[in-house]
Amino acid sequence: MGRLLRRYWIPALLANELPDHECPPVRVKLLSERLLAWRDSRGRYSLIDEFCAHRGVSLWFGRNEENGLRCPYHGWKYDYTGQCVEVPSEPEESGFCSRIKLKSYPLVESGGILWAYMGPPEFKPPLPAFEWAELPAAHTYFSKRWQECNHLQAMEGGIDSSHVSFLHSSELHADPLHLGTKGAHYQRDRKPKFEVIESAGGLYIGARRNAEPGNYYWRITQWIMPRYTMVPPYGDNALNAHAWVPIDDENCFAWTFTYHPTRPLTAMELETMRRGGGIHVALIPGTFRPIINKDNDYMVDRGAQKAGRTYSGVKGIAVQDASVQESMGPIADRTKENLVSTDNPIIMARHRLRRAALALQHGTAPPGLTPECHRVRSATFVLPLGVPFAESKREDLKVRQGVPHTSI
Repeated sequence: MGRLLRRYWIPALLANELPDHECPPVRVKLLSERLLAWRDSRGRYSLIDEFCAHRGVSLWFGRNEENGLRCPYHGWKYDYTGQCVEVPSEPEESGFCSRIKLKSYPLVESGGILWAYMGPPEFKPPLPAFEWAELPAAHTYFSKRWQECNHLQAMEGGIDSSHVSFLHSSELHADPLHLGTKGAHYQRDRKPKFEVIESAGGLYIGARRNAEPGNYYWRITQWIMPRYTMVPPYGDNALNAHAWVPIDDENCFAWTFTYHPTRPLTAMELETMRRGGGIHVALIPGTFRPIINKDNDYMVDRGAQKAGRTYSGVKGIAVQDASVQESMGPIADRTKENLVSTDNPIIMARHRLRRAALALQHGTAPPGLTPECHRVRSATFVLPLGVPFAESKREDLKVRQGVPHTSI
């Protein structure tokens, strides 16, 4: 499974984490590897092993100077590819430098995100072509947060539409990016039925609820291998998507991409998200850890829970998700699960991941690598009973430049 995850580009950093040439380096932990991201004097991005090859000093303390990062301990210097270019204690003619190279990975900026590729160089795929990475900056707002659990149980929450009618029910009628929409109204039906169909890059996950007589309200979530979920939209509000990136076995980064295909985000939307509204969170300054976290029991308000002001007593959609997902423990014990029909999307995603990992052992390239797999949208709509969503709304589930997304 680790080899499978390495075959895809990974959102590693926000581009503003490395804002300038020769800016301070940033510690990065991905797939249990401790790495360092930095920019050299020419602005080239670098992602290398965090530790000097001499005696293991963290290069986070290094001097970023003259197209290289110099270890402060004994002055060994590395270029953006991880190649050692200077060892002051050794004569240049010895060629010692040429034999020293740190592990490094490609790090490329696209759409305000720094993407890392940690797989075999010969299998490096095209850069991701998600809609949010190709829109003007005024149409987008991105954030990431540290989540203290395995990435898979976090991601599975992103493809579980049934919990919205319970865990998030109060927020749908209070959060300014959800309240007043027909979608929020229809989710009072707490018994959704699921129709899950394989797509080229993952799954179409259709959750239907009762609407007006003779009609169903459909929420279509896109799951794109191996880590992306696209959240069904509400009214003319922006679209949202997540990426769940493993830091190690027990921690992940939850990325949130908010974007509108046909208009800039409004001042109200941006201010709401910066304050931790919508599906974003407020962070402890200087970190990616939410202010509301497991150490303060997510500031659960039992009075608000009992009075119905918040269903779980926890405020904020993203924090509500983190509270239940982290409560399972760092790695959920799935032998204790009792899955039901509303868990079909999770079951199918697990099977798809497992099949891809096994096929990779026999040389079959993973699905979800091509731009066509990324150029899709989530959607919400009402259809008459008996009308299949996958056929009648096929075009609505694709990116159509200049055309608004389908939403109610």
